[in-house]
Amino acid sequence: MKGTKKMKKTDKRKGKKKMWVAILIAVVAGGGLLAGVLADAPGRREIAELTFAPVDFKNLKDGTYIGEYKGTKSHLRDTKVEVTVSGGEISDIKVLKGAVDKDGKPVKMTNDQTVDDLFGRSVKSQTLQVDVISGATVTSKSHLKALENALMQAQEKQ
Repeated sequence: MKGTKKMKKTDKRKGKKKMWVAILIAVVAGGGLLAGVLADAPGRREIAELTFAPVDFKNLKDGTYIGEYKGTKSHLRDTKVEVTVSGGEISDIKVLKGAVDKDGKPVKMTNDQTVDDLFGRSVKSQTLQVDVISGATVTSKSHLKALENALMQAQEKQ
């Protein structure tokens, strides 16, 4: 009987110890996540407030142009795109830095959409004022700003 009581006490202590370790891990992980979100907040706010200049999609000169977006508050969402204009129209947009995997393929975001889908809407409607990817607003806007910067270079001056 005594051995059984002693074993039960030891098991209870081990169980309490495991519970406290799990709680400590959860608190540390939650604190780290919160710290990351708070540290990124100024950069997210900066991108959310971006505005876009009108781009004349019908007046683009042929060539290859590099456009970038570099945040001033955070560089977490800096982007870089390469835009090719042929025959006065956009023939290719390649993401060099941003929402791409290590092989350069677009990363799927909400509803399996990629920045390629976003750029496709922009080219089709001939404006940067397009619906962003829901759930990826900040990422969408930083990529559109990089596209804008490339297209501003491609606009023929009158």
